[in-house]
Amino acid sequence: MNRELLMLVEAISREKNVERDVVLGAVESALAQATKKLYQGEVDIRVSIDRDSGEYETFRRWLVVPDDAGLQNPDAEELLMDARERVADIEVGEYIEEAVESVPIGRIGAMAAKQVILQKIRDAEREMLLNDFMSRGEKIFTGTVKRMDKGDIIVESGRVEGRLRRGEMIPKENLRNGDRVRAMIMEVDLTLRGAPIILSRSAPEFMIELFRNEVPEIEQGLLEIKSCARDPGSRAKIAVLSHDKRVDPIGTCVGVRGTRVNAVTNELAGERVDIVLWSDDPAQFVIGALAPANVTSIVVDEEKHAMDVVVDEENLAIAIGRGGQNVRLASDLTGWKINIMDAAESAQKQANETDAARRLFMEKLDVDEEIANILIEEGFASLEEVAYVPLQEMLEIESFDEDTVNELRARAKDALLTMEIVREESVESVSQDLRDLEGLTPELIAKLAEGGVHTRDDLADLAIDELTELTGQSAEDATALIMKAREHWFTGQE
Repeated sequence: MNRELLMLVEAISREKNVERDVVLGAVESALAQATKKLYQGEVDIRVSIDRDSGEYETFRRWLVVPDDAGLQNPDAEELLMDARERVADIEVGEYIEEAVESVPIGRIGAMAAKQVILQKIRDAEREMLLNDFMSRGEKIFTGTVKRMDKGDIIVESGRVEGRLRRGEMIPKENLRNGDRVRAMIMEVDLTLRGAPIILSRSAPEFMIELFRNEVPEIEQGLLEIKSCARDPGSRAKIAVLSHDKRVDPIGTCVGVRGTRVNAVTNELAGERVDIVLWSDDPAQFVIGALAPANVTSIVVDEEKHAMDVVVDEENLAIAIGRGGQNVRLASDLTGWKINIMDAAESAQKQANETDAARRLFMEKLDVDEEIANILIEEGFASLEEVAYVPLQEMLEIESFDEDTVNELRARAKDALLTMEIVREESVESVSQDLRDLEGLTPELIAKLAEGGVHTRDDLADLAIDELTELTGQSAEDATALIMKAREHWFTGQE
């Protein structure tokens, strides 16, 4: 039967145009699977076929694991100390093998194994085709729509297939069998049968790659696309930077009579593209990203990574955009939270912040309104600033002498210490079930404690706007946290 085995291998090798060793490897795997069925438990079997004679041997083996790791699978693992009683110089990660009786292949067995072997050959062929395709280094997958698969579109390029999920399509785009499609290669998932290449037409990376193909200056390194934000099928923004002063980044991406940007727009179902000049100055970058709206003034809050952008009433609707689209895309493009407001709203917010700072200084520093106002006029907004700014900066305030400055700094430090003690005591009152809630950081726990939220039910009872006011989170993050806190309600019902 060994001769018959080799003949079977040779026949499959020629039929499928696959190397003989690949087929023999598949046979070894098939025989190992058949042998495993003779044992109970998750045993590990290795089969070795002599490439010349067709003789084969079967071994049961155990993986050597560290003594402190314990046995996760006793049927296929052995502790190092036990393994060394059998093989003195064996190391962790090596195998102890024991020869066992081989399964006879026989005529009927050979034919039964053939289907298993052919499947493994198909898998090997598929992997070879995939490796060949990926070795080209292409980032855009170009092919034709072959079929639908549970809402996904299977796109074929040669003998390789990609999967375009519905969530990665451009909204309202209607693709049919035979349509030519281009999409970004996002990842390769070999666990997916048939179409392991995951595609996207809605990802920002797809737009960046389309511009790279249309604008040679990007490939040459003269231009760089720093970031991209998309509302697929509707509108997008890209930020570009020129590494050569002679090259206009915006004009180069637009092209003569808009040919380059139009080519990208046409590929993306009419998606309009705003091309923005990137700047390492965050405020200037945000101003450019909000175009076509004109910005009156801008206030940067480094701590919250946010900006208050003031525009006049004529530009308010433009800056926000339909459904908040313009400001949302600008925020995604720059990575900053952007608050759009008119002059009246800005003045009101500033007045509220000034009042809050005045009350803070009068209460915590035990000073009158005049002293508090002087601190505010000199740019102080927090107790930390009063306590820890360089001493010389405070001595430059004309209204204060050295004794006053030292007294104010001492009071600020005492107040901060008292507040920290109170905060720690408040945090200690927070229940363990709230502390254990996934997504809660020590900073968030402290803010919740200050707001009187001490248990998971307290958090679950909050409205979204109440939580955002307490923690400064976005509405989306606050919603997720509240729903997490409410999970145990529904689990209890079940």
